[in-house]
Amino acid sequence: MADPETGEFWGFFGGFAPLPRKTASDDDKPTDSRPPKLLCFEKGQAEPVETDSLKRELLDTNKCYILDCGFEVFVWMGRNTSLDERKIASGVADELVSGTDQLKPQIIRVIEGFETVMFRSKFDSWPQITDVTVSEDGRGKVAALLKRQGVNVKGLLKADPVREEPQPHIDCTGHLQVWRVNGQEKILLQASDQSKFYSGDCFIFQYTYPGEDKEDCLIGTWIGKNSVEEERASANSLASKMVESMKFLASQARIYEGNEPIQFHSILQSFIVFKGGLSEGYKTYIAQKEIPDDTYNENGVALFRIQGSGPDNMQAIQVEPVASSLNSSYCYILHNGPAVFTWSGNSTSAENQELVERMLDLIKPNLQSKPQREGSESEQFWDFLGGKSEYPSQKILREPESDPHLFSCHFSKGNLKVTEVYNFSQDDLMTEDIFILDCHSEIFVWVGQQVDSKSRMQALTIGEKFLEHDFLLEKLSHVAPVYVVMEGSEPPFFTRFFKWDSAKSSMLGNSFQRKLTIVKSGGAPVLDKPKRRTPVSYGGRSSSVPDKSSQRSSRSMSVSPDRVRVRGRSPAFNALAANFENPNARNLSTPPPVIRKLYPKSVTPDSAILAPKSAAIAALSSSFEQPPSARETMIPKSIKVSPVMPKSNPEKNDKENSVSTRVESLTIQEDVKEDEIEDEEGLVIHPYERLKITSTDPVPNIDVTKRETYLSSAEFKEKFAMSKDAFYKLPKWKQNKLKMAVQLF
Repeated sequence: MADPETGEFWGFFGGFAPLPRKTASDDDKPTDSRPPKLLCFEKGQAEPVETDSLKRELLDTNKCYILDCGFEVFVWMGRNTSLDERKIASGVADELVSGTDQLKPQIIRVIEGFETVMFRSKFDSWPQITDVTVSEDGRGKVAALLKRQGVNVKGLLKADPVREEPQPHIDCTGHLQVWRVNGQEKILLQASDQSKFYSGDCFIFQYTYPGEDKEDCLIGTWIGKNSVEEERASANSLASKMVESMKFLASQARIYEGNEPIQFHSILQSFIVFKGGLSEGYKTYIAQKEIPDDTYNENGVALFRIQGSGPDNMQAIQVEPVASSLNSSYCYILHNGPAVFTWSGNSTSAENQELVERMLDLIKPNLQSKPQREGSESEQFWDFLGGKSEYPSQKILREPESDPHLFSCHFSKGNLKVTEVYNFSQDDLMTEDIFILDCHSEIFVWVGQQVDSKSRMQALTIGEKFLEHDFLLEKLSHVAPVYVVMEGSEPPFFTRFFKWDSAKSSMLGNSFQRKLTIVKSGGAPVLDKPKRRTPVSYGGRSSSVPDKSSQRSSRSMSVSPDRVRVRGRSPAFNALAANFENPNARNLSTPPPVIRKLYPKSVTPDSAILAPKSAAIAALSSSFEQPPSARETMIPKSIKVSPVMPKSNPEKNDKENSVSTRVESLTIQEDVKEDEIEDEEGLVIHPYERLKITSTDPVPNIDVTKRETYLSSAEFKEKFAMSKDAFYKLPKWKQNKLKMAVQLF
């Protein structure tokens, strides 16, 4: 009857109904009926409750009651009652039943929140839904009570839910430094005081910890509830300068008191918040406002609420030393000079009480405490709190995580515009833009590597503006934690929201170049360091030894009809791309475009026509010869003049003539083939419909990563031309995707 999950069992019978202990005979049937009588168990005695009608409001959650209905006696136990109180109430009910001369009534025990239908039917009014929240170990108490009565509680204990603690997603073995902000400067704290914060001050922390392949750093500010505005601004400014001095390789956090994330608590491990403040700004403020200084005094009266999940994550928060500050779901430390009390609520566990002993060593070491259990406090304990009063029993729950949302941001002249990115992934993070990851309880501002320095310095302001606007109308807290994350230095508590590949954020170039590199490499990011530019001759002369790979990719040297030809950008594409590219922002790993002269000064028009054939013949002939060594190339040999003329070899001459004839024949055939489909610029062209990926008749033997280079100038401009103004009105991520479409259509 005490388990609400038994409804499935009774469902097979059409619903719950009281079961008689035996078949009633005529002698057993009651001769008269009497109204139910409600007794309240208090101080070991059952006192009757005077009432005209039974209502649910008569039952107090802190007490036990006996409902005498004649042939049924119910023992109702409040949720906040102790096991001893429930045991004594059951004993009183047994004594009440044993004193009757007639048929012994049946004793039915029910617990608040688990009342049976038969018990509720005895009341004149009972709400359909009772607002009762089961405590963390409520099921354990129910199981313990039923086990004493010989009831099998295996099913009840099996259904006990296991609450998973949130994970910090950060290495907690790093190095921590903490500063207290005092005006426009910061004061470094000793290691013993790093975890002791004051509600009227602001603090800066720097935490360095081992990352995936390098050392990561988190710099943050903690802002007390009662701190002054000038020191808040100073704390954020000093922290931003620290991040800037590290070349923006560190992540930044802004945290308000009472809204600390799990990462912050895991870094400090034992965290204490005292009332008042020590900074000059706070002292000046309370003096001007004539506010009493309530800064913590170890010799005065102080009450601390203890909370946390374990020795590596525990907090002591100083609260007002009054009884209304207590809560049945927490443990507390109360001291008045040398007198120390520890108080444990009825809903606390043994783990909570262990945290009290650990925090006691930090707050009041070397002093013996007097343990107090809820409901059995001493008079001295209440005197320190100013007397008894009502206090809550519900635990302060951390706000659960919700599904994250990703937004691209544009911040200009104090105005923030955002666009949500649906079904987002890591690939949506463009290196030229700023994005916000909204997790409701905390937000992340992701800054790309190619964002300008002015926008980078405004990242924290962008996050605060986002909280103010609350674009999704999800009631975001203005004091929610804000993280500023730099591309390439993403912490693990940010990357956990993605299927993250750290190699992608370490690639070179802009978003367009990165995605193009990934496509060309078959879907895997390529991490190439910047290479030196290869010397390029703009007038047909090279300043160094020509590279074989560049020779093999030369357009006039493709003599095999089965070979896929490697091409560069067409003149039409170069002309269009020149309008959108910044020459100062060119990647050093990309060589500048080669400028071709149609008619160089030293070349006549006739010789220019014969140049492709001569180059092809020379290149093919060199493939049959052994290439010279590097030393021979760099140091030319001296030519010796000999009067003796070498003898001619007829066989060798015939062989060379035949090779030259073959090369010339192949080159002429190649040029004739190209002349049939070349445009006015001398490049092979194909129709747009045959170059598309979805074409039913695709062109074979082309470089599929550079399809646009096979279009004529007129058709290229018709398909992809756009005015410069219209292009720059698009968001940057659309500009990059448009460039990608041009390159890979």
